[in-house]
Amino acid sequence: MSAEDMISLDADIGSAPMQVGAILMLSTEGSEDSAPLLEALARRLGTVPRLRQRLVSVPFGCGRPIWADDSGFDPAHHLGVIACPAPGGEEAVLNIAAEMLAAPLSRDRPLWSAKLITGVSPDLSALVFVFHHVLTDGIGGLAVLEALAAAEAGWDGRREPEIPYSALHLAIDAARSRVNALAGLPAALRTAAAGASELRQTGKPRAARTSLNRPTGPQRTLAVLRCDMEAVRTAAHMQGATVNDLILTAVATALHRLLLARGEYVEEFVISVLFSARRHTTITYLGNRSGIIPVTVPAVGPAKGRVAAVAATMRSVKQRPPGASTAIIGPISRVAAHLGAYRFVIDHQHLVHTFVTNLRGPERALAIAGRPVSGIIPLGAISGNVTVAFAVLSYAGTLTITTIADPETCPDLTGLRDELSSALKALMVTGPS
Repeated sequence: MSAEDMISLDADIGSAPMQVGAILMLSTEGSEDSAPLLEALARRLGTVPRLRQRLVSVPFGCGRPIWADDSGFDPAHHLGVIACPAPGGEEAVLNIAAEMLAAPLSRDRPLWSAKLITGVSPDLSALVFVFHHVLTDGIGGLAVLEALAAAEAGWDGRREPEIPYSALHLAIDAARSRVNALAGLPAALRTAAAGASELRQTGKPRAARTSLNRPTGPQRTLAVLRCDMEAVRTAAHMQGATVNDLILTAVATALHRLLLARGEYVEEFVISVLFSARRHTTITYLGNRSGIIPVTVPAVGPAKGRVAAVAATMRSVKQRPPGASTAIIGPISRVAAHLGAYRFVIDHQHLVHTFVTNLRGPERALAIAGRPVSGIIPLGAISGNVTVAFAVLSYAGTLTITTIADPETCPDLTGLRDELSSALKALMVTGPS
């Protein structure tokens, strides 16, 4: 496991597991027979090596946990089919997805689960795919999506025997890794310095105290917003910004209005933005290769000036090595985890208000086993005292933003979704003032 993977594993100590995923809306093509689709899914998911592996702890001093082939792997243990509860529709699918995100996956098996939901509407079904964040990041998730849409036959059902790892061999391998790490120490120090610079992006030691930061409970709820991707891109480019800049500005505006309704006034928000160290990967190389950067985003004042400020900040951020913050966050999280203090740290942090993850998905519509994928809804995670977060994905001309929240500490999620929609529409008007 990599240092980035360990961060995801350490973070899985909160009230709900660190699980993410996606909902694929599938055309039924006039047939509700789920058996052929499940068979095709089993073959194609089986082609992803990591989806056939389980996480194994190693003896003390033998390094990080390892991935080992699960000799008892059976796609049927992970794939299921259920009928959509009445009255059907997207809301019912979102409720099922929220329950799956909040239900811990067994570490005795590969860390993923998928459910095919039939009868969402007369011509739609939905595939909800959930995996532990330690398995991969968003870029890896897109690689899994490509495997699902592949035309080849897929996995042949063969199971690899589990390899018995001796403590001696693991200890030797861990020692070799530490020696290599010492050889790369100068480069690691430069990366750590870049990471420290990333984490100082806010220019302030703490984010403003708001009701957005309260310890969360075990339940999750979801709300979805869709926009025309080309319209958002055009509006952003006309203002000298990117789609991500526009989204961050809209998120800050929506949070400002949400807090106003709660009787709180906040002029700027610290948003943790996920950056990937790679643009693409394959199913052979999953894992996590990303870092986070806290960015201060203004929420009041003329829209044009706020978008310009965010664009300038993000241009500066992109000059630094992507994911360098992991060199700082990783060791700190490991120490806190070993001391049993990680849960306290994330439940009481005041460095960021929320998370925003933005992925560029396929530009052309995909099909799985002949079923067109009409839409994809990204599923993110929240942890510690971050009560609400945003997952963004573009797919086949549509930009989808999913807001995930703890229903106890953020009962006004629908209102937040509506405020976000209003803020985006305002920013998409030509020549904002």
